[in-house]
Amino acid sequence: MPSQSPEAIRASIEETRRELAFSVNDLRSKVAELTDWRRQLAENRRGALVGAAVAGFVVGGGVAATFSLITRRRR
Repeated sequence: MPSQSPEAIRASIEETRRELAFSVNDLRSKVAELTDWRRQLAENRRGALVGAAVAGFVVGGGVAATFSLITRRRR
């Protein structure tokens, strides 16, 4: 393996540093995009509303069933 000159090593380190900075900035922007819940909600509004309605129906049914069981035991 031929040895590199100090200038070549420094140039390689600087190139790696630039590539790493670019990768970090790219990753940062992708994470920001994926965690933007307001944009996600706006893009999937219909699905979110359907999910909320189903969850409300299930929770409401559970509360009604529990209340019904409690009132039967008291009679």
